[in-house]
Order: sequence, then C-alpha cells, then structure tokens
Amino acid sequence: MDLNFKDKVVVVTGSGRGIGFAIAETFAQKQATVILSDYIQTALDPAMADFTQKGYTFDAIPCNVTDPENVEKFVETVIGKFGKIDVLINNAGVTRDNILLRMKDDQWNAVIETNLKGVFLMTRAASKHLIRQRSGKIINISSVVGLTGNIGQSNYAASKAGVIGFSKSIAQELASRNITVNIIAPGFIDTPMTSVLPDAVKEDFYKKIPLHRAGTPKDVAHVALFLASPLADYLTGQVIQVDGGMVM
Repeated sequence: MDLNFKDKVVVVTGSGRGIGFAIAETFAQKQATVILSDYIQTALDPAMADFTQKGYTFDAIPCNVTDPENVEKFVETVIGKFGKIDVLINNAGVTRDNILLRMKDDQWNAVIETNLKGVFLMTRAASKHLIRQRSGKIINISSVVGLTGNIGQSNYAASKAGVIGFSKSIAQELASRNITVNIIAPGFIDTPMTSVLPDAVKEDFYKKIPLHRAGTPKDVAHVALFLASPLADYLTGQVIQVDGGMVM
C-alpha cells in the first residue's frame, strides 16, 4: 500500500527540529498538509524555510503547549483554516536533567509541564473536534526511559511514563468514536540533543543496543507514518519501542 496522506491535515508539535521535524517532513513527503508548531516563531523559522524550498504543503503556527489558552487558540486556528485535524502527533518535549537530591523545583516543573501536561492540553483541545469527526489518529511520543527509568532523569522518566498511562486511558475513552491513540517510545536517537554527548558515552550506549547504532529521527518518523495510516486502524493503546532492541 502506498501510504499517501493527500487531503489529510497532520499536526506535529515540537517540529522545529530533531524528531519532530523528521516526522513533519515524512508526512509532507506523503502529500499531507502539515502544521508545524513549536513554542516560539523563531524555533520554526529553519523548518519553514526548508519546507518552502521543497514545495511542501504546510502552515506554521507557534504554540506554547503548557498554556491552556494558547493551546485552545492554536487548535481553533487550525480548524478555522483547514476544517479538521486528521492526525495529531504530540512530540514537544524538554529535558532538565539532574540527580534527585540536586533537582530544583523549576527543573521538575518545566519537564512535567511540557512533556506531560502539554500532551494532555493538546489532546483535550483536539479531541473535541476528532469526536465530532468520528475519526482521527493521535500519536504521543514517549521514551524508553518512561519504561526503564534513568539515573539523573527522574523528572523526564516520570513525564514519559505519564504519557504512556495517559495515552492508554484515552485510547479506551475515544475508541468508540473511531479514534486511535498510540505511543512511540524512542531509544537512543541521533538528534541535536544527543550529538553533543562525548564519544565514550555514545559508545557505551551502542554496547547496550543489539543493532549497535543509534536510531535516526527518520526511524521514528516511519513508525509514526505507519500508525497514522489505514494499516494501523486496528491498533490502539500500544507502545512501540523504536530502540534497536535496547529494551526488550
């Protein structure tokens, strides 16, 4: 099956760079109308320039996913312009790493607010329209850290574990309206966030991965494409680990 998304409206939060950008571009290559979004306009400028140069069909709308009013306005803007949302991909996320005894309240709050509350706010706002449509695909980006925990990332692990529990709950709530909700849990992915790590740290990670390499943002994007397609119509509430076998 050719996974063509012509006439589909796909929203990707945190799509200014990294995994979010790769997901957005992958859908754009399949002829979707892609809504790029990040917390401020300047974070979207490079992605906008790239999409314009390549002739993709898109719009770019900044949104602070931690702000309820901003999220509601964002969703209403998308609906006002395009009439619908077919696919919502909640990818926006931050890290503020520290061990427990040194973790500040603002480090904890920033991660929970963006990574977990942001998913809740965006999903709640979009679901009102998806329910009326009686169709839709929601894909939430978690992490293998949400399954295993990680030293120095108790805030991040808590937020990503929360995304999994939240997603499974709303998958049950929305299933009767023909809306599926699934979760992607990336492992060690080669992004600007991981590229700055020392080579020794990277090599240590590779030893733990049966495929002996980092994943790419495209590896994650391809799974998102599958989950948003008719091929995944009977999948909901599932966690798909894109981690080269790191967590089995």
